[in-house]
This record gives sequence, structure tokens and C-alpha cells, in this order.
Amino acid sequence: MNPNMYGVPPLQQQQQQQYAPGWPPAAQPGGGQPTQMRTTAAGYPPTSMPPHTAATPTPQQSVIPGGMPSSQQNFGQGHQLTQGVLNGNYQQQLTNSMSGLSMNPLKQPASTAPQPNTPYTNANLPGAPPNNATQQDALPLTNGPPTGIQAQQWHQQPNNNNNFIAGQYANGQAPKSPPQANAPTSMYSPAHPTMTPPGQCVPGGPKQMTINSANIPGLPHMPPPKQATGPPQTGQPPVSATPPTSIAGGVTGEQQIPTQPGPMPRQPGQMPPQHPMQQPFGGHEQSGPPQPVMPMYIPLQQQQQQPDYAMPQQQQQQPPQPGYPAMPQQPGYSPQPGPSSYPPQPQQPGYHLQQPGAPGGYMGQMMPPTQPGQAPMPSQPPIPGQPPMPGRPGYNQPPAAGTGMYQQPQQYAQAQRRLDPDQMPNPISVIIENQRSAGGVFVTNQPGLLPPLVTTKYVVQDQGNSSPRYVRSSLYCIPATADLLKTTALPFTLTISPMARTVEGEYEPPIVNFGELGPIRCNRCKAYMSPNMQFVDAGRRFQCLMCKVTTEVPTEYFQHLDHTGQRVDKYERPELVLGTYEFLATKDYCRNNTPPEIPAFVFVIDVSYNTIKSGLVHLLCSQVKDILKHLPIDQGQEKSKMRVGFITYNSTVHFYNIKSSLAQPQMMLVGDVQDMFMPLLDGFLCQPEESEALIDALMEQIPKMFVDTRETETVLYPAIQAGLEALKASNCAGKLLVFNSTLPIVEGRGKLKNREDRKLLGTEKEKTVLTPQCVSYNQLGQECVQNGVSVDLFCFNNSYIDIATLGQVCRLSGGEVYKYTYFQADLDGSRLIGDIIKNISRPIAFDAVMRVRTSAGIRPTDFYGHFFMTNTTDVELASIDCNKSVAIEIKHDDKLPPEENIYLQIALLFTSISGQRRLRILNLALRATNTIADVFKSCDLDAMMLFFAKQACFKLLELTPKQVKDNLINRSAQILACYRKHCTSPTSAGQLILPECLKLLPLYVSCLLKNDAISGGSDMTIDDRSYVMQFVLTMDLNMSVSYFYPRFIPIHNVDVDGNELPMLIRCTHEKMLEDGAYILENGVHLFVWLGQSLPQTFIQPIFGVQCTQQVNAERFSIIGDTPLAQRVRNIIDTIMRERTRNMRVTCVRQNDKLETVFRHFLVEDRGTDGSPSYVDFLCHMHKEIKDLLS
Repeated sequence: MNPNMYGVPPLQQQQQQQYAPGWPPAAQPGGGQPTQMRTTAAGYPPTSMPPHTAATPTPQQSVIPGGMPSSQQNFGQGHQLTQGVLNGNYQQQLTNSMSGLSMNPLKQPASTAPQPNTPYTNANLPGAPPNNATQQDALPLTNGPPTGIQAQQWHQQPNNNNNFIAGQYANGQAPKSPPQANAPTSMYSPAHPTMTPPGQCVPGGPKQMTINSANIPGLPHMPPPKQATGPPQTGQPPVSATPPTSIAGGVTGEQQIPTQPGPMPRQPGQMPPQHPMQQPFGGHEQSGPPQPVMPMYIPLQQQQQQPDYAMPQQQQQQPPQPGYPAMPQQPGYSPQPGPSSYPPQPQQPGYHLQQPGAPGGYMGQMMPPTQPGQAPMPSQPPIPGQPPMPGRPGYNQPPAAGTGMYQQPQQYAQAQRRLDPDQMPNPISVIIENQRSAGGVFVTNQPGLLPPLVTTKYVVQDQGNSSPRYVRSSLYCIPATADLLKTTALPFTLTISPMARTVEGEYEPPIVNFGELGPIRCNRCKAYMSPNMQFVDAGRRFQCLMCKVTTEVPTEYFQHLDHTGQRVDKYERPELVLGTYEFLATKDYCRNNTPPEIPAFVFVIDVSYNTIKSGLVHLLCSQVKDILKHLPIDQGQEKSKMRVGFITYNSTVHFYNIKSSLAQPQMMLVGDVQDMFMPLLDGFLCQPEESEALIDALMEQIPKMFVDTRETETVLYPAIQAGLEALKASNCAGKLLVFNSTLPIVEGRGKLKNREDRKLLGTEKEKTVLTPQCVSYNQLGQECVQNGVSVDLFCFNNSYIDIATLGQVCRLSGGEVYKYTYFQADLDGSRLIGDIIKNISRPIAFDAVMRVRTSAGIRPTDFYGHFFMTNTTDVELASIDCNKSVAIEIKHDDKLPPEENIYLQIALLFTSISGQRRLRILNLALRATNTIADVFKSCDLDAMMLFFAKQACFKLLELTPKQVKDNLINRSAQILACYRKHCTSPTSAGQLILPECLKLLPLYVSCLLKNDAISGGSDMTIDDRSYVMQFVLTMDLNMSVSYFYPRFIPIHNVDVDGNELPMLIRCTHEKMLEDGAYILENGVHLFVWLGQSLPQTFIQPIFGVQCTQQVNAERFSIIGDTPLAQRVRNIIDTIMRERTRNMRVTCVRQNDKLETVFRHFLVEDRGTDGSPSYVDFLCHMHKEIKDLLS
């Protein structure tokens, strides 16, 4: 038992336990200023850059000093070799089951309102508005072709996609400038030195970097390196009274480059105070007027000849030598006074402004360093959602040992050399900036347009390329050769969510009916008719732009061409102008050439002792009537046509006849579970409206029938098989919702043994418990796919249930696993019912097959997600819904012509919820290039990270955890090293330069490496680990963004009259106040953290008690009815609605035992298992990059 399991360990215990081998203690983010988030359009992105005139930073530059140790090794082992503080039973600490997630766009006002559109007649869509060709002034549809004169206006409109001056994202309107009427067709402007955004410079040293952990919370205080004395030098900016940031390299004397002015303005030349600074819990609010946003430089080291001070590596008594690590303070001895009495040194040369011609730099929203003679800046208004943080008497005094994450350093004067976390690229400012620059209308009328971020609120205007909601590429400008792609180390992937939801202002994909003719296709590659087909020979033939072969146009489809070579009916046909549309399929596309039946949902309910006792059976039966009101309705239909059926099981399986003509429901029992068959020919599947009375009667009888059961051992394989046989007998596709509570240990097929050994997690042997223990459930899953039957498994386990094995049925059939550990109906009932309603009401396709077709020269090779494949091209999905995605890696098999576009077409053949066989077509056009810089300008980091995560979850079943993590780090370093080598002007090796699109790559890789799916160790159960791994494999981009970097929301200062989510803050304890309250959620967990100094004015209206200590943390509930209580309740409800699954709310009071679990999700801090903080990891990445470059 780890003594630190529930408490924050004393200083010396932390010293022993918190750091993984190869990761010596480094500076944690300590008391830095909150990141500035300016949402005004002024100054971003720069349309011109100042000439390179001086070696010293100008006020527009942002300098982030810091450093790193010279030898860091074995990062990938960090987690598995160290017993972390987060120990004991993870589930018992949380009493929390993991549930699903989704991501809501940041609620910012769109920069441009969606334009009014003229709808058009949708084939096969009853009640669609008619064409109105007389509306001369109508703008094109949001999702549909214009007609008549609109077709001409479409081409004459100002193009929102060409605001090439406005920023990296080619879409969205520049808020303060009119649209460019004569914008070029390219996404990027013509080469001009004043328009190309510069690369981002993060300078550092050629050999090592400098970080001093002298006063970082949780670390023993280290004595500062001895400084060579010398006469003061002139011309240096004054030293800030705020905690100083580190500088580039260890210079003799004491040099400081304050990145922010202190709380009190000082005159130039004034010396800093020599006493320890008091600072509030989350650091100071930034001050100073908004500055022009310019390239960011993070100098990690200045001059090679200056002595360097790396992080302490081992405890020795010798003074540090130049270029070697400083030695730490021995435990028990007081820290030596800091060298702040020495005057600062002058600015050294080496901070070079990057040349404007370098591509894609990071536009950091940073405070510039103070220059000699520069007046202090006036204060800046506080950031919305991040209140001013005044100091409170007594709070920043040195804490007693054991206060852990809340320790405030006593000697700020000693923290001279460390990176300031507030100056690092962070997701919050990126999200806000992208909403400003790319929000509004996104028009898909050009190849290779980089879409807005997933978190941005935007409306898609489909004009030939599919919406990024359906398909996103990791690259929108493709290297022309395999060698060039290999040089960049970037993955070329597609993340496909073919059934994704649209938002208000967008149309559902129209349905096109060709009747008996069927969809028009290319003769050679079988691609479907799309805007990427060219008609030739007066319209009698069309050329496929993928394979270049011409095909004869069927007589029924023939139409004349106009003087531009376009069909005269082009704007009347969705398949010729839209990127996403559907075709009605003919019998040739159906199983056995017969039209499909309407799909069904089958509820398969465990009625053993455990589920009766926990209240699950009674809860389900009482809520089924309400659940069935939410069955999905197909496009153009008024009510749902789907059917339902019911099965119960314990050691036997029971079918129920609910045919509407019966007086009461009938039960059929199959005792021989070894030979499962369907005892009912008719009456098993019924429409809820027709059989409403029988369903109600059945739901009353089931709890009574099994109320006295004593059966604790259940079957599971035969129960799933029973549902499969029932749907097969009805000749229809569908989904089984299986509710199961125990490991199936009854003799027979599918029997499993208990093999839980959580000590194996994080070790090289972990794959022995993360892979299935038998192939029975894999075979059952394959049988389900072949019959169009999907399985969703709801687990209510109190002990080991082997999700690694049982989940194979869900994985292969396109289903998913839900988990409710220690389920109690009164606590978790509403969460479960909410999950079931979300599950059955969402857009879904059944019995689907997906194929990706590409231009010659590239082809899809690797597929990641929940599906089954019998060949190398067809992805078979028994079902796929709006919350699931499939990641596909694409590789070269030939050279691409750089002057031509690259075309991709995804075709999903499926059965709709109304029983129609349809094809959904997604088209995407990309550009090819021979220039590496163009590739780095067009990356989608979110799509890339989700691909890396899905790939890593697959690789963990084949490789050791260390190999998987090392591969991630190495590949990330190769990507950034390639950018540094090929896309930036020559600079010192001490500069880390990040491309604009990938500036968050180090942070996101760090988060991924800490994530439970990749690094979950013995502090969680094997089922928890398998659950989150499967969760990552199914999740879409909306979910993934906040799963890897959780949303952290302050609620102690909310506007009670607001209705949007409060402004997010960064995931670090430095942003927390002792008198604050915060929500942290990642779609699986939702924590409400309450500071111990929360005022009564906040606690009383919400919880009805006087102070934080009186809040009932075991059963979180908001009992007040005040405006503040209602506002907080609405925030939590909003979060739940945005997620695909409801989360149990876990209340964490400051200094509670559960706080250790909460800290695990503050991903920018040093992990409770010793994993590095964001700052440390960035330094580690810099060292890896320098090693590659050298």
C-alpha cells in the first residue's frame, strides 16, 4: 500500500517518488501569468514584418527564456518504472464509471453570419422547398447548388476563402476588411516577403538548456549556481519584481529579461526588491496594452561560450562547472541566498528576428520584453473568465510540509532560469484566435483548403468538397513523392465520420434517385459521379479525374454542354456541384439482391441477482417507454419506423413475443444455451406504437418474475448469439444493446476466467492482459458483421469483467462499450438512461461497407477503428453513428504530378433507419507539391493526433509501452527537426522553431503520453485500461480534442445572466485559486473542485452550507434555487449535452484524498506518476531535435 495514496506527500517523499528515471526534477509551471487571449482582430496575423535590423529583441518580439538538462534518457520508461502517488484502487477512489465524450465548439460569436440561401428540390425528400429561380439576388445555398442566374452569381461572388492576408486559415472573413474581390484561386498569396508569415523561433542552446528548479512547488530547494562577480554593465532593462523567468544560457552575473512588467510599475534602472515576492495562487494577471503579434522566440540558450546551467542531475558538493548541471541542495539544509544582488548583464546578441520569408511561424500572443529606457506598460484589463488574482494576506507564506500542489515558493529571487509556461503555445489562445480568424462561413470551393479547427464554430457552404465534419485530412497539401513525405515524417491520414451531425445553417446531404439506372460510375476505377468528373465529346463521355479514363454517359443521363464545357443542368444536379450527397441504391447493392427490411434495436437484459439487487432491471423496465420515444427518424420521415425486441438472460435465455394481436406478452425460454436458436417466427420485433400496451405489460412483469432470483452466474455468449439469431430470422440488420454485470463463468461457449493482474499494466507484459484470452468473441463479432448486427455492451461490473475479451464483439461489429462500475440505480440511473437515449436517437447507418478511392499514385494502407475487414479495401461496419470515426493512413505507390490536384472519394453503402439502401458519397480535393514548406502550412494537428492515438492503441497490443512511447516522441522530433532544417532561415542551434499549424504538437504529444489509454498503470484496473483504449479507437475528433487536453472551467466568477460556457483556462494548478471553484472534464470524468477558502457567498447559494468542508462530496448535488445555483447547474447540463455520454460528477474538495486523482488530469503539470510537465517535455523535445539536426 502506498502511504501517499490519499495524501499529498511531504517534500522528501515527493523527492523520492515523483520522478521517473531519466527525468530529473525540472521546473514546473510555477506561478506564471495567465496566457493573454486577445480576441480582437487587430494586428493578427501580421501582413508585413519589420526588417531584420538588430540582434536584440524589439518590443514586438516575445522572448521565453529557459533551458533543459544535457542528458535526458528513457522518457518512455518514465511511467512504468515509477510507483506514482496515484495509487490504490482507482475505481474505489472515484467510485466512478467512465463514460463517453464529445466536444463542443467554443461558444464564441461567429465572425460572419451564415448567408441566406435558396433551397432546392431534394430528390426523394417529401416536403422540400421548391426551386425559385426568380430570386435574382439570392446567394448560393449553404448546402446545395444554385439554379438559373444564381449559377452565374456563384462564380462572381467575392470569395471568402482567399483571405490570404488574414491568416493561415484560408476561410473565415477578416473582421475588419472587406472581402477580396479579385482574390487569386490559390489558397496562398503570391510569394511576397511581406505576406508570408514567418516561422516561429524558439531559441535555445546547441548542447543543453537551462532550467533551475530552485523554488518549484514539490521539489527540494536547490542552491543557485555560483556566479562570477563582475562590474555591473549598463544598458540592461530593469529586473521585474515578478517571479523572474529564466534566460538563454547561464550568463555570468544575473541577466533577466522580464516577459511581463511586475504588479507595480518601476522606472528604468530601478533595482528589484530583494525580499521574497508574494504572489496569488495562480500567478499575476498580465498587464500592458495589447501588442502587435509577432513571431515568438523562446531563447533556451544564448551564446555557446557562456556557461550553461542545466537541471540538477545528482547530489554532489562540487561547485558547478561551465556547461555542467548545477548541484541540488541537500535535503534538510536551507537554500542559499539567490544571486539577485548582482546587477543585470546587458542583452547578449543571439535573439534574431526570423526573416519574413520563412513559412508559417507561430504568432504568439505574448508580452514583449522590456527594453532599456522603455517606460513600464500600463495595466491591461483582465481576461474574460480569468479574474484578477489579488494576493491575500497570509496565503503565500511558506506552507507546512505536505501541502503538495499548493506550495508557493518562498524565494522567488532564485527562480531566475526557467521557461515561463505562460509564454508557451497553448490551446486556449489557439482556439480563440482560430474562432476569430476562421469562424463563420467555410466555403469548400477550392482544393486543399485548410478547414477551421474542430473547436471553432463555423457553417459549411458545400461547393464541391465534403464538409470537414465528415472527413478531415491530416495534410491538405500532399508531398508529391513518398521520399518527400518520409522526409517530413508527417502522417498522411483521413479521419472519416461519414454520419456526422450537421449544425444549424447546413443542409443534410441530398438524396439523388436515378431509378433503375442506378448511380453513374467510372468504368475503370468505379468512382461515383462527382464534381470531379469532366464531360467531353459534347457531353457524350466523361473523364474520371482519378484514373483519367473516359466513360460513356448513359442515354438517360445525357445533357448538352455550354460554351464553358459545363453541363447546362449542372446546378440542378447535386452530384455535380456538392462534395457530399447520397444515391438511392438499386437491388444490385443489396444483400441477396433483395431490398432490406427496416432495422431494429434489441434489448438484451441481464436478470441475475446482481442486476436485480442494484436496481438496474427495475430502472430499465420503468424507463423503456420513455426511451422508445427517442427512436431515430429518417430524413424526410415524420416518425420512426424502427422496430424493437426484448431478450432477458441469466443462466438461460428468454425471448418475448410482443405481437400487437396478443392479449399479453409471451415468454419463450431456451435452456440449452450450447445450441442457441430462435424459438419465435413472428412477433419478436414490433413497432413500439403498435405494441405499446404489450411492451408496458412486459416491463411490469419482468422485475416481478425475477425479483427472488438467486442466480449469480450468467452466460453472455449465448445471449448475444440469441439476439443475432433473432435478427437473422427477421432478415434485418440492427443493433443489440446488451446489459451485463458479471464475468461469464458458466460452462460452455464464451466461458472466461479471471486473469486480472493489474501489476502487469505499464510493463512489457501488459499486452498479455490487454489482448483477448480466447477467440470465441472475435468469431462471434465476425458473424455479427456478416449479418449486419452491431453490439453495444453496457457493463455494470463490481469486479473484473474482461472488457479486453468481451469488447471484441463491439470492436468488430462497429459497436462500443459503456461502463458503470459500482452501479447504483439511485446515483447512476439518470446517467444510464441518458446514455441509452443518446445511443438510440443519434444518426446511424446499418449494415454498411465503406471504401476509399484515390487518385493514381496514392492508396489507403492502414485502417484504425471499430470495424471488420475481409480484404484490403472494404471496411465492413455493422453500424456506424455520428460519434464514431475511422482513421485511415494513405501512402504513395507512385509519384504525384505536382501541378495537378489529388482527388479522394469515400463511398459508404448502408441501410438507413427507414430501410432504404443508400450510398453516401464524400469527395475531397487536395493539392500536391514538391515544397516542404507548403506541406507544413497545411497540417491539421487535431486529425494527426487522433490518428497517432488510434495507432498507438493498436500498437500497444503488439509492442511494449516503452517502444510505443519512444516511437511517438521520435516521430514528433523528426517532424519538427524537418521543419527546422528545410523551412527556416539559418539560426543558432539553440532555437526551437515551431510551424504555425503544429505549434501545439509538443503539448499534445505530452498529453497523449500521459493519457490513461497509453500510459495507464497499476493505479487503474485492467478493465478501465481496456475501456479507454477502445474508447479512443471509436472516438471522433470532437471527442478527442478535449479527451487528450481536458476542458478546465472556472465557475467561481461566472456571470449569472450568461448562457455560454465560461472562458476555458489552461490545465495546470497554477491557474487555480484557493478561493476558486473549477470544473474539469474530458468526456469520461467530470470533477468539480472546491477551494478551501471559497467564500460563503458562493457556497451558500449553491450547496446550502457555510463552507467547503461542509459540502457533501460523496453525493454531489446542487440544492440551491438561486440564480447562481441555476447558472452552475446549466453549465454542467450544457457539458453533458455536448458529450456523447453522461459523466458522473465527482466533487473534490481541496486537500481531499481524491485530489490526487484530480491532479492526474492537470496535463500541463508534472504527472503524479513522475511524467514530465509541459515545460520539461518541450525542453526534452528540443534536445531530441538538436540531436537529430547534429
